[in-house]
Amino acid sequence: MIFLSDNGQDEYVNMLAQGHGFPITDSRDFVYEHSTEPIVLRGILKYKLMQRCWKDNRTFYYIDTGYFGNNPGLNNPRGYKHWHRIVKNNLQHQEIQPRPDDRWRRFEINFAPRRRGTKIVIAAPDNKPAKFYGFDSEQWTTQVTEQLQQYTDRPIIVRQRNKSRRDRTLVSPLRTLLEDDVHALVTFNSNAAVESILAGVPVFVLAPVHAARPVGNIDLSKIENPHWPDSDKLLAWASSLAYGQFHIEEFQQGKVLELL
Repeated sequence: MIFLSDNGQDEYVNMLAQGHGFPITDSRDFVYEHSTEPIVLRGILKYKLMQRCWKDNRTFYYIDTGYFGNNPGLNNPRGYKHWHRIVKNNLQHQEIQPRPDDRWRRFEINFAPRRRGTKIVIAAPDNKPAKFYGFDSEQWTTQVTEQLQQYTDRPIIVRQRNKSRRDRTLVSPLRTLLEDDVHALVTFNSNAAVESILAGVPVFVLAPVHAARPVGNIDLSKIENPHWPDSDKLLAWASSLAYGQFHIEEFQQGKVLELL
């Protein structure tokens, strides 16, 4: 495997490689044509490399922020990024895989009961997924707002992604908004969709691949009557996702590849 590290300085790629006894490949030295091994990479802006792997049927493993465990809580009061998802040949885990619930139970997260409210929240995408998928984020938000207005007269709130992680997690967390009379959340590929499901708020996910699609909605014409999964499906979904994300200690201890 080739562990591709930005300028040799990507701490998580480096941690994963060193924990499993693999060398680190500096991105400045990497030549795609010189190898056929699977590539381990991090960050959505490596979309050109991922697209090339898709074209050539070359395996890659994509690292990004985990789905849960990184928000402030008893075990992580400052909301540090301890958990990272690793996905084979894609950006997100989308299918529910049959997995035990032991890793999910470690988070001690309880699913909130299904909420019912008035407002619709649009979690607007930032420029990174827009570049990956080739659209303009502002136009997307405008078009989705206009589309929703064809099907509902509910008030619509657009939530822009705050650039500061501290502000997103500690000052103005999404969970506070979701608890305030929200009917549904609409997003492209934001992890806000996972947070919304955990908070009891139905989601509409418009990206072609997203972890929340198996328990969410994709058709905005159904905005007034969104689907909500039963408790068995929610548990199966969360258990599956928990087996696709890993703590940095597992990176360091060389436990990730075996689980993958």
